[in-house]
Amino acid sequence: MLREQTSACGPARNALIAGADFVVWDGLVPANRHAGVFRGRMHHSLKRGHTIDGLADSVDILLRAGEEPLRTGSIDAVDRSSWFTIFLNSTATVVVACCGGRRPTTMESTDSPEPGHISWNR
Repeated sequence: MLREQTSACGPARNALIAGADFVVWDGLVPANRHAGVFRGRMHHSLKRGHTIDGLADSVDILLRAGEEPLRTGSIDAVDRSSWFTIFLNSTATVVVACCGGRRPTTMESTDSPEPGHISWNR
């Protein structure tokens, strides 16, 4: 089911083949609602200097899917070095989009602290 919908699909498929844990949740959410949430995550991650593979493509796919009800799932690599979010059709038989990738190896932020705020990771 994980083909080449986005650039994250290949690595997600490889993680599953290597024995990654995965879950697909029962609830259905309209694709365009997912698009709004994940667009926000994309902007937040870019501000922090992080990239999430397949995220921009996933947001585009979700926007085009409109009101189509989707299930979400997650894949967590055996060594926990990477994670993926998958979006599936309502019957969980087709992967619509996929995003994710390697977890950051440090908790340091690239943002400058706002005046009057303490930065705990410096």
